Amino acid sequence: MGSQVHGAQHFDKEKRKALHFGENAMIAAQEIVARYPADKKKSAVIPVLHIAQAEFGGWLSPEAMDYVAEFLKIKPVEVFEVASFYSMFNLKPVGKCTLEVCRTSSCWLCGAEDIVKYIEKKLNIKDGETTKDGMFTLKTVECLGSCGTAPMLQCGASFHENLTFEKVDSLIEKYKSEGRQRSYTDLDYQNTL
Repeated sequence: MGSQVHGAQHFDKEKRKALHFGENAMIAAQEIVARYPADKKKSAVIPVLHIAQAEFGGWLSPEAMDYVAEFLKIKPVEVFEVASFYSMFNLKPVGKCTLEVCRTSSCWLCGAEDIVKYIEKKLNIKDGETTKDGMFTLKTVECLGSCGTAPMLQCGASFHENLTFEKVDSLIEKYKSEGRQRSYTDLDYQNTL
């Protein structure tokens, strides 16, 4: 792995050697891979990347992507292509809670721009930034498939729809009081209307 795969990101061979899934993550990843034919392991790249992102601090370092490539027995560039394409994967460190606000047509027409500005002011960050305490990252993303209940945001596996400033305040307080990392692999997800 090198700069040809990860652009300007530095690859640390020593960090890579030390990087491994914990027992629960390994079991989950192996169960996912077992769903596919042996010659189609690449099909598991998205769910395994979700596990890696949750396991390795909420983002996918070059070392983490290399680990996933080795685990799936595919080329590192194949992992990077997927991770860099989808907004659900973070290629730089993020806060424990990434507030992904949908910015496409339905949400924007129903006030997503106002929600983004409200979150920016409340948390004193801009789109793409993380709060000084490392708790929240704000990210605007493409359609999250909740057009009928716009505006909405996703945090980890939880969808929060029909957003108002009051709902945003409540969500931020809830996540702040929990103080833990949220990920797409959360089993305690909520979909709130």
